[in-house]
Amino acid sequence: MAGPISQRFIDDLLARVDIGELVGERVVLKKAGRNLSGLCPFHDEKSPSFTVSREKQFYHCFGCGAHGNALRFLMEYDRLSFPEAVEQLAQRQGMEVEREDDHLPAAQKEKLAEQRRKRDAGVNLLELASDWFRQQLTEQHAAEARRYLDGRGLNSDIIDAFAIGFAPDSWDGLKQYLNGHSVAENVQVEYGLLRQREDDSRTWDLFRNRVIFPIRDWKGRTLGFGGRVLGDAKPKYLNSPETPVFHKGRELYGLYEARQQKSNIARLVVVEGYMDVVALAQHGIHNAVATLGTAITEEHLTRLYRVVDEVVFCFDGDGAGRRAAKRALEVALPSMIDGRQARFLFLPEGEDPDSLVRQEGREAFQARIECASPLSEFLFDQAREGLDLKRVEGRERFVAHVLEKLRLLPQGVLHSLLMEELSTRSGISVSRLEQFVAPASQAAQPQDNAAASDTGETSAGVGRFATAGRTAKVHIGSAPITRALHLLVHNPGLSSDLPEQNDWCPESEDGLLFIEVARLLKAGGYRSSQVLLAHFHGTEQGARLITLLKRAPDMAREDQAAELRALIDMLYKQRQRLSPEEEYQQLLAVSRSGQKLTATQQHRLLALIEELGRR
Repeated sequence: MAGPISQRFIDDLLARVDIGELVGERVVLKKAGRNLSGLCPFHDEKSPSFTVSREKQFYHCFGCGAHGNALRFLMEYDRLSFPEAVEQLAQRQGMEVEREDDHLPAAQKEKLAEQRRKRDAGVNLLELASDWFRQQLTEQHAAEARRYLDGRGLNSDIIDAFAIGFAPDSWDGLKQYLNGHSVAENVQVEYGLLRQREDDSRTWDLFRNRVIFPIRDWKGRTLGFGGRVLGDAKPKYLNSPETPVFHKGRELYGLYEARQQKSNIARLVVVEGYMDVVALAQHGIHNAVATLGTAITEEHLTRLYRVVDEVVFCFDGDGAGRRAAKRALEVALPSMIDGRQARFLFLPEGEDPDSLVRQEGREAFQARIECASPLSEFLFDQAREGLDLKRVEGRERFVAHVLEKLRLLPQGVLHSLLMEELSTRSGISVSRLEQFVAPASQAAQPQDNAAASDTGETSAGVGRFATAGRTAKVHIGSAPITRALHLLVHNPGLSSDLPEQNDWCPESEDGLLFIEVARLLKAGGYRSSQVLLAHFHGTEQGARLITLLKRAPDMAREDQAAELRALIDMLYKQRQRLSPEEEYQQLLAVSRSGQKLTATQQHRLLALIEELGRR
């Protein structure tokens, strides 16, 4: 029998979690000073009274009094027990739950002790390495590194603020240092500080003869490193590999340092390299961050918009910079809920932020940021690139390009304004443009259904969308729970009439998604499908909701409540007819298919095993 969860583990777990990020995945939050605020998920309200404090790591609602830490939020919002909440939070951090081992067998005690030793070694390892790199920068053999930093105009204050260090040209300098602190070499390899050859397991330092830039999380804890070579070795810049704590597509260099500024930052500027961030800070521009050798990702944007409402993407003015900007636009568009802004800054060809700010100075570079192109302007500019708008064919391609991007944009004020602007530029009415991005009209359905029948697909499973120059199919599915979910996401007001219990709902993917959507709508009293897209943005569930929202229900709005009640009644009767053996086999099939069972499914499967075992 497992012992109680270790209090030390709980304290460590809560210290690692960003409560703003956790809550923000379930509640739409906006920056409010040093905190985040939004509509309380625990009671109906029209104006935000729900506050999340990252510094104090708690949430509080001034309306209903709900408050607590990350674990409490999961328990209340996701309806989890304490052990379930701890397990979910631990999985999120890549940790195994640690329990008090008084009642455990000796072998299991030793296994837990080994896990603790390894985790503690990993936590200490990166900070130890950072301290060693910083110390090496002061040694005689770092003279070239100091000349390099001095030549880039960096003073000691900035070097200290960013904890910049140096990796000497040695094969095992760091390894020997960490060995002396009892850090096992396999842990050093796992956390990306050593490389290991497969044939003979020989290890050596990953970073050698490089200026070192520690990459820190929002609390200032070192997650990995970036190194800029001093000689001619390749690559010029080298990042830590993926490790249990470091993920390139999630972290942003300089975000911790930017958040240390006493004054609130209104925007963040995304640049390409470490030295760009550091050079801008040296010249008094402290709101720059850099991706780590990857293109901007949805996770990057999620983190950025947790801190500010405006993001400026800064690119070189050459072809590569333009291509990177187009990729950034496509990633940014689904995140542009009302209130957020994105702008695009292109530098003169051959220049980067580091070189330009040293030439122009702070005020001139700030002026460039202030004059960066709004998302709308860049969207239209890149859509008409290479087209002759005096010709009908050129205008057709221009409209098609813009509509293709607008399909990625959530419904809201910005979407409406861009449709109006496209109408002005193209001469096509807004209503006509809406037909290209909205579901096909009722009048077109008979022809569409006939075409679907020719391919063996029923109208319940396929919707067709008229797009500029082509017709797209949107697969929805005809299962009762899918039809119920389809109605709910299009008409969130239906959530007020749903049964209190979910015993009618099948434990399929759409069934579990229906429960989660219904819980969100009831908790927040939301009546907008846009809230759902924002809440599930960047997830598989979000992609599923977008698919469902692309096709309007094939019935009048006033008939949808009765249809939903009928579907629920049908599903309840089906669930009543499902025997425990059938339900067990159904869940077992899901598990064997490679899909990970949710916590609800896991508990239900265990209950069925116990029930069937007693027979």
